[in-house]
Amino acid sequence: MDTEPTAVRADLLRRRDEATVEIAALEGDLRSLFEASRSSNADDEHDPEGSTIAFERAQLSAVLDAARRRRAELDEALIRVAAGSYGTCERCFRPIPAERLAARPSARTCVACASRR
Repeated sequence: MDTEPTAVRADLLRRRDEATVEIAALEGDLRSLFEASRSSNADDEHDPEGSTIAFERAQLSAVLDAARRRRAELDEALIRVAAGSYGTCERCFRPIPAERLAARPSARTCVACASRR
């Protein structure tokens, strides 16, 4: 991952846009699931064919929550880029290794500090 602020910002914005698209799709899927379950009188709790609508709704909601958290973390990373603190551990103030930022661009801590949670 390039560590130049302009390149970092562009990468974070691209990832944020991807998360936003994913969130919109998941929200649409969840709406469709709610509408389908409202119009159906099926007893899915006793359906031997597979998962229940409640299970699918819970699973979809969890994925949506994770996508929303990811976007919020990217927003926070963009704020750190603007402030000049991106790539610096918030606990020990040492640089976060480029490999960690490549794997997790919104990382706020170095590996050592993250493992001390």
